[in-house]
Formats: sequence, structure tokens, C-alpha cells
Amino acid sequence: MAKPKLVKTKMDDLIDELVKKSDHKILATWATDCADRVLHHFEKNYPEDMRPREAIEAGRAWVREDIKMIDARRFAIASHAAARDAEQNPESQAAARSAGHAAATAHVARHAFAASTYAVSAIRDSSTTDNETVLIDKKRQWQYKHLLELQMNNNISNNSL
Repeated sequence: MAKPKLVKTKMDDLIDELVKKSDHKILATWATDCADRVLHHFEKNYPEDMRPREAIEAGRAWVREDIKMIDARRFAIASHAAARDAEQNPESQAAARSAGHAAATAHVARHAFAASTYAVSAIRDSSTTDNETVLIDKKRQWQYKHLLELQMNNNISNNSL
């Protein structure tokens, strides 16, 4: 039986609640960080295809206000096209989808949750051992802690103004 496209974990509800309370730009930063940590799963199989990497960079550029949302969205669409091109390789496909959703966070903040979930799916799909559940749990814990850290750092920055 084929694995489901997205991984669901016990941390999903906690992460989802935190996402709902997060600033749009914090979510874009978090989503690009999540996608960047699994990008190698795409690049090892498609080293010449830069679309997912460019999507992550576009998401970060949007946070810095170096590009407009519509430009980040174009990079997101291109990364999703790369994912479709990688349909024979689930770990690469999930990594490219993570990058696409990370860039799409500039358009709609809720894409950040999808970026994190596809990142976990890339981990699951790349696992060759019986400890995939442990790897997935560690990734979700990192994602939760990282989003908390980004929020705390933002609060500190805002309070010092």
C-alpha cells in the first residue's frame, strides 16, 4: 500500500495552534527554514533544477521586502512544477512541495503549515530504516521549537523599540 502524501503526527495540533497565532513574516521565515532543511532530498536527485532553491530564496526575499508577493508566488508555482516533474521520487517531490509552500506563504500565511508538513513527508519518504517515526517526531519537535524561538525573538525585538 502506498504511503499517504502527508505525514500526520501528535505534534500537528500544537504546531497548528502556534501557526494560527504567528505573524505572517515569522511564518514565512519558519516555512523557508523548514523547507531548507530538507532541500537536499530534492537536490541530490535533481542537481540541475534550481526551482525549489529559488522558491526558498524568494520566500526569504519577501520577508526582507526585496520582492513583492506576486513574485514570490511565481517562484512557488515553479517549485510545485518541479515537484510534479519529480513524481517518481516521493522524497524529492515532498521537498519541492515544501519549498513551494514556503514561498507561497508570502501570498497566504497558512501555506507555512503545509511547508512544514511536506518537509516531514520528505523525511518520511527518504527513510530507509525502521526508525522513521523517531525521525519524524524529532523533525516536528524541531519545527515547533523553532517557531517558538522565532516568535520570542520577534517579541524581544518589538519590545525593545
